[in-house]
Amino acid sequence: MSLKKIYENQPEKFEFNEKNLKIAEEILKKYPKTNKKSAVMPFLYLAQKQNQNWIPLAAMKYIAKYLSISYINVYEVASFYTMYNLSPVGKYFVQVCTTTPCLIRGADKVVKICKEKISKKEGIVSEKNNCSWIEVECLGACVNAPMMQINNDYYEDLDEANTKQIIDSLIKDKPLKPGSYRKRINSAPENLNLYKINGELDA
Repeated sequence: MSLKKIYENQPEKFEFNEKNLKIAEEILKKYPKTNKKSAVMPFLYLAQKQNQNWIPLAAMKYIAKYLSISYINVYEVASFYTMYNLSPVGKYFVQVCTTTPCLIRGADKVVKICKEKISKKEGIVSEKNNCSWIEVECLGACVNAPMMQINNDYYEDLDEANTKQIIDSLIKDKPLKPGSYRKRINSAPENLNLYKINGELDA
């Protein structure tokens, strides 16, 4: 997993648009007036969503001023959590979990496909297919390992073949349906598509 790099071509200004300004005001109502800094994480998410899924330094400074906290306090949070991007990402942003459960189940093969089809190094946006990928820590779907997150969707129970199909679908701008690729129902045992409970057949 590579360290986060700050994008060189930074915009000079950032501010919430009218819609997000209203959302920010609603977020602040959830926290004590004496502890506005608690809203830094949802504010960063809001800024990232507004700015094509990455957070410029200008946005961090704007948030710091808005919440009356130091810029470094915002920067520390943005640079620590993998869910915040400090440089541009592709239209399809692929995050591959490579912690122990996923590695045991074959996450290295998922990474291999990403290197072959998107870019040899993580964190690089491919101009040709508008995708990018990175390795991340646990995404909380260990029971359906290996898995990856693409934008806001989880793709689970992956292998080399279906990972290729999924990445190819992104390249064609026709993403496949998210979810389990072993046809699990949530975290049910593998190959158990239909099961009887009290004599009734549930899907």
